[in-house]
Amino acid sequence: MMQQVINRNVELSIGGMTCAACAARIEKALNSHEGLSASVNFATEKASVNISNSELRLFEVKDIIKKLGYQPLETDDLTADQDQARKDREIRILRNRFILSLVFTLPLLYLAMAPMISFVRLPFPEFLDPMQMPLVYALVCLGLTIPSLVAGRHFYSVGFSSLARLSPNMDSLIALGTGAAVAYSLFSIVRIWQGEFVFAEQLYFETAAVIITLILLGKMLEARSKGRAGAAIRKLMNLAPATATIVTAGVEREIAAGDVEPGDLVRVRPGQRIPVDGEVVEGLTAVDESMLTGESLPVEKKPGDKIIGASLNKNGTVLFRAERVGKDTALAQIVKLVSDAQGSKAPIARLADVVSGYFVPIVMATALVSGLLWLFAGESFVFALTRLVTVLVIACPCALGLATPAAIMTGTGRGAELGILFKSGPALEATSSLEIVVFDKTGTITIGRPQVTALLALAPFSEHELLFFAASAEKNSEHPLAEAVATKANEAGIMESQPASFKAIPGNGIEAVIDKKNVLVGNLRFLEGRQVSIMETLVEKVAVHENNGATVLYVAVDGILAGIIACADVVKPESAEAIARLANMGIRSVMLTGDRKPAAEAIARQVGIQEVIAEVLPDQKAGHIKALVSSGKRTAMVGDGINDAPALAIADVGIAIGSGTDVAIESADVVLTRSSLLDVPTALMLGRRTMRNIRQNLFWAFGYNVLGIPVAAGLLYLFGGPLLNPVIAAAAMSMSSVSVVTNALRLKRFGKNRKK
Repeated sequence: MMQQVINRNVELSIGGMTCAACAARIEKALNSHEGLSASVNFATEKASVNISNSELRLFEVKDIIKKLGYQPLETDDLTADQDQARKDREIRILRNRFILSLVFTLPLLYLAMAPMISFVRLPFPEFLDPMQMPLVYALVCLGLTIPSLVAGRHFYSVGFSSLARLSPNMDSLIALGTGAAVAYSLFSIVRIWQGEFVFAEQLYFETAAVIITLILLGKMLEARSKGRAGAAIRKLMNLAPATATIVTAGVEREIAAGDVEPGDLVRVRPGQRIPVDGEVVEGLTAVDESMLTGESLPVEKKPGDKIIGASLNKNGTVLFRAERVGKDTALAQIVKLVSDAQGSKAPIARLADVVSGYFVPIVMATALVSGLLWLFAGESFVFALTRLVTVLVIACPCALGLATPAAIMTGTGRGAELGILFKSGPALEATSSLEIVVFDKTGTITIGRPQVTALLALAPFSEHELLFFAASAEKNSEHPLAEAVATKANEAGIMESQPASFKAIPGNGIEAVIDKKNVLVGNLRFLEGRQVSIMETLVEKVAVHENNGATVLYVAVDGILAGIIACADVVKPESAEAIARLANMGIRSVMLTGDRKPAAEAIARQVGIQEVIAEVLPDQKAGHIKALVSSGKRTAMVGDGINDAPALAIADVGIAIGSGTDVAIESADVVLTRSSLLDVPTALMLGRRTMRNIRQNLFWAFGYNVLGIPVAAGLLYLFGGPLLNPVIAAAAMSMSSVSVVTNALRLKRFGKNRKK
């Protein structure tokens, strides 16, 4: 019985695509089969295929692509180095072909142009004078053209085969244009051989050779530019070390990092990178995790601490147990996230895809019609042929096909370098049009854990004694407030004492014996119940702290009030600046939290948020987000990606603060690995900049063809203007693609300090 394949997602690298029409053709062919859904990206040279037909096998999908004349290969079959080696080989082949064509085209161009330049007498061999030796001249020109035709043979093999399958692409335009010029030149050689020497002036070998040379140059530059657009992923991949040292029965052995299995003990020495994710079991060190978390200072690691693959071990030798390896490591998940985003299509790309699919046949029809119209208008066959060749050569859909994906690739890659992971092209596009950003409070705007914010010691006790008794009493407690008090005591250099007795009263406080003294730490109700006298003026001071969102602990020693300790979840240092940046961008900020309204409003005032939705239960958050989305306002939700998962999923854009937990990646559209709220406006600014770049690219690509094709057809000539030379058309066509990719690469300079 055939094994069922249901909703299998496969990514294929596709070789042989030369323009956007190729990508559109493959996509159309795959989508025409029942149970197949595909998106083909010309810039990344990849196809994302979803197979939902249980009877359709992967090899059959590959066969569909092969029958179209392209080479499919599962990306899983390629390592990063192999994939890069393949691209480098393609660039090297294009460079060699360009050099071959250039070496023979330059003398050919000289032979063709020198006799025509009358204002300066250029040296010219007499035995090649077209007026004296026309046949020799023509045959030498043919000989110099052949190497260019060989260098550009791919255009003819692919172009004519695509034409035969009634699916013409860019290569078909080049093949037809240059082929027509060569064919007419061969016809002229025959006429010269027959004695009609006037045909020596109607040789167009140099036109074909120069067109091929310029297009090869453009293709080489385009390939290099596309390689630079994907550099972010390679930079991430190269962070992972190639080898790992595992310890088995006390013996060290070096193996490939990809061969490490969960449970293996791995030793890492100073200066080495961590090969996989795991947990430290032996040793102390400091690890530079800036590549994932953005934390500039090394993080101390001790037994029991988690360690992240690809981070840099700074100054100690550690032994750790591998937990997540291969595709499960944090780095691998980030690389996949960025790769998926670069391969996806933003909604704005749909128009370009539709146009590209019909573009080449329309251009061929336009070229043929323009040539026939000039013939009917009384112009010579050579004139009409030149117009036909010029239209075919200038109208390349490459720029159109590269406009969106090149910008998406560069934008998402730059985002990854800044610790901003966009899950898809649509997510990147959506961030550019947001009107409201809703923030969770705890762990997003605030640090997420309480800290001591105020101490008030009452005579005869000092602050030192207040902290000593409170920290000692809380020593055996696991309550978050106890941790805050202990941290404050440690910072003050206070050594706690072990309680002689300890009793926790849930919801009230702690009763302990410290150095033979009875110590009470808890709320007002708890201490009043133990007959501790509390003055009215102190209660008023406590109310001020509570109105600012703090929880106040009362501390009594032997029945005498020693003082109060205020603890609060403090605002992150960058929160206020992040909200201010959003306001400058014209975006409304809202706080959505389950906290009490006074505490929530106190935090909101500190960071500059005007609108607060408080006392919301976790299962009600999604409803509030849905209401905002339904109102027609483009809304983003910013949360930790765990408790806020439903709200993140319902928002137009879900932004998860954190190092990319599984839940965050599943529910959010954007993951901020550095846990900095400043990355929220940065992500939105990057989205806006990328969309502006895409619009510029599309404007140039559409505008180039809208203006270029009529000029190539001779529209200006009708009104006394100049004619466009096929050689100039070839140069313009090649540079149009390069200019679009170069414009997209400007996004690599996007920085955090940019305001818009």
